[in-house]
Amino acid sequence: MLKVSEDIYYVGVDDTEIDLFEGQYSVPNGISYNSYVCIDKKIAVFDTVDKRKTDEWLKNLENVLKGATPDYLIISHMEPDHAASIPAFLQKYPSATLVGNEKTFIIADRFFKGLSAGRLTVKEGDILDLGKHRISFVFAPMVHWPEVMLSYDATDKILFSADAFGKFGALAHEEDWLDEARRYFINIVGKYGNPVQSVLKKAAALDIKAVCPLHGPVLKGDLGYYINKYDIWSAYRPEEDGVFIAYASVYGNTAAAAEKLCYKLKKRGVKAETADLNRCDDAQAVANAFRYSKTVIASITYDGGIMPRAEAFINKLKSKNFSNRTVGFIQNGSWAPAAAKIMRSALEGFKGLSFCETTVTVTSAQDEASDAQLTALARELTE
Repeated sequence: MLKVSEDIYYVGVDDTEIDLFEGQYSVPNGISYNSYVCIDKKIAVFDTVDKRKTDEWLKNLENVLKGATPDYLIISHMEPDHAASIPAFLQKYPSATLVGNEKTFIIADRFFKGLSAGRLTVKEGDILDLGKHRISFVFAPMVHWPEVMLSYDATDKILFSADAFGKFGALAHEEDWLDEARRYFINIVGKYGNPVQSVLKKAAALDIKAVCPLHGPVLKGDLGYYINKYDIWSAYRPEEDGVFIAYASVYGNTAAAAEKLCYKLKKRGVKAETADLNRCDDAQAVANAFRYSKTVIASITYDGGIMPRAEAFINKLKSKNFSNRTVGFIQNGSWAPAAAKIMRSALEGFKGLSFCETTVTVTSAQDEASDAQLTALARELTE
C-alpha cells in the first residue's frame, strides 16, 4: 500500500505480461496502470485500470477502503487502459457517482452500452468538495483525447495528470524516468504539442507539490525538471545538441557509411548515435530523432524508392510533428541512386526543417569520393 499523502493512496497495478502497449509499442519492462483513492468524508477514486488487471485492482482498492464505499469515481481519460474497469467497479460499488465532463460521458456510452450509474458532469474550474479535500478540474482536450481532464487537490497540492508526465515501465522495475518518459511522450502524446503547451500554462497557475500520472511513478521533488522536459518536447525544441543517424541497409554498405559518419562526428567532439531501422525499436528511433538537434537518414535506393523501414520512419516522424531540426542524407545505389531526393521530398513539408547542403552518395560500396562527402557532411553538421 503506497501513501501519496496522508489521505491519498496509490491502488494501481503493474502489468509485466504485456508485450505491446497500444498494440504497437514494445514494453520490455511492462507498464503500470495507475489509480488513486482519496479517503475523506466523501471518498473519491481516481480512474480505473485496464481489464487485464481488473481483479487485482479491485483487491487493492478493497484493501485501502477497509469496508468503506467510494462516493465518486473521477474519470480523467476514457482510453481503455484506464477506463475498461468502470463496469466492474460499478458492479461492486453501484451507489458510486461517476464524475466526468460532457465528452467523457459521450465516449463512455460508446464503450459501455447501457451504463447505469449516477453521473456528475463537471466543467472547467468546478470544485468537488470531499470535506477536507477540494478537487478542481483542469480540462486538457487533445492531451491526447478530447475528453481528457486533470484533477487538482488544493489541500495536498497534488495534480492528477491523466496521461501527462507518464512513462513506459512497471513500477516494480526501477529505472531512470527520462528515457522511457521521452519515448512515451513522443510516440503517444507528441502529435499534440500545442494542447500540451496550453495545459502547461494552466498548470503554472497551480501550487503543485506532487504529480500523479496514469502511468509511471508519482513525481515529487524537483518538479521543474519534469515540467521543463514537457515544455521542450511539446514545443518541438531539440533536447540535446547532437546527431542521430538512422539507417536502413541491406548488405551493410549503407550501414558502414552511417557508422563512419558517426565516428567522424565523435572525433570532432559531437555527440552522435546510430540506429539500424531494420532492427531497432521504431518508437525509440522516433524518440531519438526528437531528442537531438540534427538527424541524418541513410537508405539504399530500393524498388525505385527507399527501404520500407526508412519510409516508415519518415512517416512516423511526420505523424508526430517532427520539426525545428537540421536533416542530412546518405544514399546508396549501384546504378541510379535516388534515395536522398525521395527522402528530402517527403520531409520538405515539415515545419522548421533545414537541410544539409552535403549529400553523401555511396555507389554500391564506399570509396574515396563518398568518404570525402562523409567528411564534408560531418564538418557541416559540426559547424
